[in-house]
Amino acid sequence: MSELLNVHELRVAYGQIHAVQGVSLTVAEGERVCLIGANGAGKTTLLKAIAGMLPPLGGSVHFAGQPITHKPSHQIVPLGIALVPEGRGIFSRLSVAENLAMGAYIRRDKLAVNQEIDTIYQRYPRLGERRAQPAGQLSGGEQQLLAINRALLSRPRLLLLDEPSMGLAPLMVKAIFGTLQDAHQQGVAILLVEQNAHLALSHSDRGYILETGKITQHDSAAELIANTDIKKAYFGE
Repeated sequence: MSELLNVHELRVAYGQIHAVQGVSLTVAEGERVCLIGANGAGKTTLLKAIAGMLPPLGGSVHFAGQPITHKPSHQIVPLGIALVPEGRGIFSRLSVAENLAMGAYIRRDKLAVNQEIDTIYQRYPRLGERRAQPAGQLSGGEQQLLAINRALLSRPRLLLLDEPSMGLAPLMVKAIFGTLQDAHQQGVAILLVEQNAHLALSHSDRGYILETGKITQHDSAAELIANTDIKKAYFGE
């Protein structure tokens, strides 16, 4: 698999707080990679920096061989990167249909967009039933499904996800990871931040452990799941 994302020695700070301290990682074309760490480890900061929402202090980010380190997010999305932020980031006052349309705003193939939105409504009847209602009236799980499908409508090559299962019922978590599995099968690469380490590794090819802004471990998902220290630290075993 050819390399799609290359993050090299990235450093990001909030004032005097150095949240990301020289992080390097890669994601190959069509690969699923997860980032595991405790709260405050720098995971969200790292995703935001990759997506162009936070300016790095140093290091570099390349996407499909192109430098994007200092590009703003509105220039990064058309290149093929979509972020589903923590807390979903939907437009709560806009309708479900308007939220989905926002996901496809960079596309010109409107007929294909409409067909894809119809498919979303068929797969998730609750979104279809509520297409004219404000998205803020959806349940938390339905909002997460909306946010992920909105991101996928931009036809990304790389999907960044920040805590997609947080606070959701098991049935909704299953639906969300089913959606991610479908995206992966269609060739979308995924970089996933997820508090539930076992869930994240079970749906990934490789994983990185991030502690206080630094990568401390990196291995295949299978090796990390089998690692006794990882089990104790992150699986509660």
